[in-house]
Amino acid sequence: MTDQAESVRTGSAVEPLPPKEKRSNFALDTRLIGLLGVLVILCVVGTVTRPDQFLTEGNISTILRLAAAIGVVSVGMTFVIIAGGIDLSVGSILALSSVWLTTLATQAYGPVVMVLCGLLVGLGCGLVNGILISYGKVVPFIATLAMLVAARGLAERISGRRTQVVSNAGFLDFFRGDLLGIPVLIWMFALVFAVGWVVLNRTTFGRRTFAVGGNPEASRLAGINVKRHTALVYGVAGLCCGIAALMVVARTTAGASTNGLLYELDAIAAVVIGGTLLTGGRGSLIGTLIGVLIFTVLSNIFTLNNLDTDIQNIAKGVIIVLAALLQFRSVKKTKTST
Repeated sequence: MTDQAESVRTGSAVEPLPPKEKRSNFALDTRLIGLLGVLVILCVVGTVTRPDQFLTEGNISTILRLAAAIGVVSVGMTFVIIAGGIDLSVGSILALSSVWLTTLATQAYGPVVMVLCGLLVGLGCGLVNGILISYGKVVPFIATLAMLVAARGLAERISGRRTQVVSNAGFLDFFRGDLLGIPVLIWMFALVFAVGWVVLNRTTFGRRTFAVGGNPEASRLAGINVKRHTALVYGVAGLCCGIAALMVVARTTAGASTNGLLYELDAIAAVVIGGTLLTGGRGSLIGTLIGVLIFTVLSNIFTLNNLDTDIQNIAKGVIIVLAALLQFRSVKKTKTST
């Protein structure tokens, strides 16, 4: 089966999924097959419209490298949405991390310090979000919206709204290099996705994430520290932003306060397309991966065919609306059957 909740929480214990819940899991499997079909159709369209370019090794590598950063951000977003939250600040956190790790002072200490700086800034911002939401009782939308503005503003303040070029050769040599003929950025995305999948589906942390998103009160009565867990989930999202910042800086060779613009919308779209419920409690990292690839391949097709970005954005919007409608219809059917 796919990676979704494997149990439901009651007030006193953890119980196996009832038959109807298992049938909903089967429905999610069917949805993933449908998403794969959409991805295949897009690949066919790309091959037909640009047969000389789309399936070349260089273009496939480009698609995967472009998908890598937003894919890592989407992994963190999947955790947040499954836990019943939302994070509008991921793009701004990425920008702040990219600016901080590319300051001349940070670069002077070498690539290791640059990496640690990017990761710690992302993790710190994520934890601030989580603490405000869990312990400060601030609504997730408001808390992360405030972080969106504050982090972007701090990034502009630090950089002076100028692009900070990476001059550290060690950093660029590693992150822009290849391993076994595959770009390091793609390996990083694969590693983050694999670790995220294991954590979400094979650990207590993952099971608690599903439980908290499905029913916070029942989770609390079952002994889960809901506040602490929620804070940690946002910390995971922030850490993913820090990792993505390293990838964006490596790809563009610069840190800038404009990095990560609209990443929050792309990440939420990929997660929703992948079948994760906006209300929390159910989701799939595999679905998120397919969602990221669908949007990246779509963008690549538009670029290869020199089509306006306006049309591309309209297409994205239509896909998101259709996915949301299908999701709400599925939830309504599930409630009716119970």
